[in-house]
Amino acid sequence: MNEQEKAIGVFDSGVGGISTLQVLAKMLPQENFIFYGDSANAPYGEKSGAEVQVLANEVVTQLQAQAVKAVVIACNTATSAAKTELIAQHPTLPILGIEPALKAAVDAGKQHILVMATPLTLSLAKYKTQLAKWGQQQAIYSLPCPGLADLIEGGAAALPQIKVALNRLLATVRQQPIDAVVLGCTHYPFITDLIREQLGQPVTFYTGYEGLGRNLQHQLQQRNLLRTTNAHPTVRFMSSRDTPAELALYQQLFAQGLK
Repeated sequence: MNEQEKAIGVFDSGVGGISTLQVLAKMLPQENFIFYGDSANAPYGEKSGAEVQVLANEVVTQLQAQAVKAVVIACNTATSAAKTELIAQHPTLPILGIEPALKAAVDAGKQHILVMATPLTLSLAKYKTQLAKWGQQQAIYSLPCPGLADLIEGGAAALPQIKVALNRLLATVRQQPIDAVVLGCTHYPFITDLIREQLGQPVTFYTGYEGLGRNLQHQLQQRNLLRTTNAHPTVRFMSSRDTPAELALYQQLFAQGLK
């Protein structure tokens, strides 16, 4: 197998990164993908930065064993906490990460922006720098959502608990004139319909996925790794919770989404 024919590795702390994978697979339809969900250690967003760095490095090592040509960190927390260290530890491997799409919401002229993310993502310097840069121009509401990603790991069976959690979390901002929601965790796009319903007002969602896809395409082109033909593109799923039920959940979410 030549370098172009190798798969792209995508990973998250669990099922959330599948929402990123859906967009990447559409934007790069000639590529093969391997998705690794670290569901046995989910969620990352309530661990320390040092713990996330160790776990993310273990996942990248697992993906390297599958001979991937690039790795996408489809986890906002892991990007913020571990991307710099991963690049240093794997200098020959292109490594890209998802970022909270606050800039996209600001550039679109949104004035009341809700940022939903894990506690760790909102506590790290990367987000605080963005907040300091744009927080004087727009009203930005930072909403840590402890436990939400973990509930989404449960799939459709957890929908009643997800609704209860959202009702509690969004109660603090429901009276604000929110016109944009930045989803700072890749688990959250699976429940956009529920978030919109709970807010009770029209909002635009921002994920950053399209920008990540364009960056990935550019990085692959620069390295002559972009695949231009593929009669049978594949998506393969792996998990640290390696059970038939877990892998079936991955397949279901990739095909349909939770909503």
